[in-house]
Amino acid sequence: MQKEGLSPNHLKKAKLMFFYTRYPSSNMLKTYFSDVKFNRCITSQLIKWFSNFREFYYIQMEKYARQAINDGVTSTEELCITRDCELYRALNMHYNKANDFEQVPERFLEVAQITLREFFNAIIAGKDVDPSWKKAIYKVICKLDSEVPEIFRSPNCLQELLHE
Repeated sequence: MQKEGLSPNHLKKAKLMFFYTRYPSSNMLKTYFSDVKFNRCITSQLIKWFSNFREFYYIQMEKYARQAINDGVTSTEELCITRDCELYRALNMHYNKANDFEQVPERFLEVAQITLREFFNAIIAGKDVDPSWKKAIYKVICKLDSEVPEIFRSPNCLQELLHE
């Protein structure tokens, strides 16, 4: 049964999908939200959600990269993202507020670390004086999306994911 609109559960599902894909295509979204009756409005709403998720993600990355520089970090090797670090907690809190998703994929930690290091290197190199300095980072990150697990194709995926 297809629904006309998007529900809070669709938003929750989209946020969990962000752990795998930062730049989903509209075709991909149609595949993973098969219980939704797609039209231009729904498609643009879903795309807008992912755009907002990315914006939050990149704001956090820039903030933590600048913080690291202020704290005297001099090399990217010092920047590691683990499940106990503050940046990870901020991201997890945003995309996985109720901690429904117990095991955020390891690949997400890797991508977050790469992103943080990209921001750090760009800021250290003074590239942030150029208004479009982040575009080069986005080009790197958009290639790092991973396969979204099959379970996300199910309209009941939240129930299935949360009661595993």
